Amino acid sequence: MPRPEVLERIKTAESDADDIVTDAETDREERIADARRKAEEIRQQAEEEAKEYESERLAEARKEIEAERETILNEGEETRKRLIRDAEENTEEAVEYAIDQFEEAVHAQT
Repeated sequence: MPRPEVLERIKTAESDADDIVTDAETDREERIADARRKAEEIRQQAEEEAKEYESERLAEARKEIEAERETILNEGEETRKRLIRDAEENTEEAVEYAIDQFEEAVHAQT
């Protein structure tokens, strides 16, 4: 093979190699950019899911708290009614006791 032809083939091979390297670098940069975009999408999706879970859990906690509040209020109302009922039942005895104490105090002074 003549020398000029060999040199031309070498130049062509070098040019092809440069094109391959350039294409590979471009492909690498595109893949890195795609990976970064995908990573950002995954991060955003995870963040949205976390916020959604937080909202759901907060709503559940509020329901639980409201149910517990209602239970406490109902128990308190029952206790209040029972105390009033007991007090009303003991009113007559308390009045009699107060009158007896008053009469004893008056008799003790005379």
